[in-house]
Amino acid sequence: MSAPIDPQQPVRTDPPVVADGGRRRVIMMSVWAGAFVLGWLVIGLPTDPAYAFVWIWAATIAWNSTRPWRSHLRFARDWLPVVLLLMLYNLSRGFADNGATPHAYELIVADRVMFGWATGGQVPTVWLQQHLYQPEVRWWDALVSWVYFSHFVVAMAAAAVLWMRDRQRWAAFMRRWAFLCASGLVTYFLYPAAPPWWAAQNGLLEEVARISTRGWQVFGLHGAGNLLNAGQLASNPVAAMPSLHTAFALFVVLFFLRGTRKRWWPLLLAYPLAMTFTLVYSGEHYVIDVLVGWVYVGMAFLAVGLAERWWAARRARRAPDQPVAAASGLRASDSAASATAASADSPPADEAVAAGR
Repeated sequence: MSAPIDPQQPVRTDPPVVADGGRRRVIMMSVWAGAFVLGWLVIGLPTDPAYAFVWIWAATIAWNSTRPWRSHLRFARDWLPVVLLLMLYNLSRGFADNGATPHAYELIVADRVMFGWATGGQVPTVWLQQHLYQPEVRWWDALVSWVYFSHFVVAMAAAAVLWMRDRQRWAAFMRRWAFLCASGLVTYFLYPAAPPWWAAQNGLLEEVARISTRGWQVFGLHGAGNLLNAGQLASNPVAAMPSLHTAFALFVVLFFLRGTRKRWWPLLLAYPLAMTFTLVYSGEHYVIDVLVGWVYVGMAFLAVGLAERWWAARRARRAPDQPVAAASGLRASDSAASATAASADSPPADEAVAAGR
């Protein structure tokens, strides 16, 4: 009988991945952290999408410093469309009002109807600032500023981790995130709405201070939020409905929630709640803006999930015979191999006749 021969394994063409040394990773991440703090003090926190991407890309390089450069360049290639879309989103928000008077009164009424029974008829923003806001900066103002800043980096950082660990999940994350951004942007054009600080400036509310960035003064870092402050001055004041700040926070948490142990769920869910408190207390959003933002998160997961299932079913319908054909081909090849092996193992016809004699 002929001895069975194992098929030769295909030769790998991708470059070998060298395991990162723990000491090297610590050194590289320490260098990155020092550079980040220096950039924070000199330039400001990375709230611009392009600037934030540079720091996140540098962090991935420092974390996987022994990988070949083609891997790092592949990260930049995959992320370039994402960064461009985020920059386009930020720029297009400035044209959402088209010179029209933004909506404000109905948002005030909605918050008063929902919470006036607990706030003495005030909207939650006014009530919170009456009880917590003081001329001097307090420790909770610092927490508010940190939570507010996290909006600009948490979603991108989570996506960067996904890209390094599971590119398919990264793509699923990006599809839902893009849908959320697009639906929010469309709403800004269809329903331009102003935040509480704008309503107070125009006499629709009692005095409301915009205090989302003043917490840096607790640390003596008066210029730490320079980019964020400049962005607020140049931003569109009528992009309040829905609140994508809290929508991003809830979106990131929900995307990772199923893969997280339940004992950590309260900690994760505390993040969108902290973002909600930050936005309402600092005068950036009404509670109704937050609730609508949460609805948009549900829409993103539902719509994109349905679209993915439809696309998978469509691809399956377009090629229904491929698995059968492949299986038939496999059975034919197995039969041919068996016949060949049988003919090789059986003696020639003359020898069989001689043996029969």
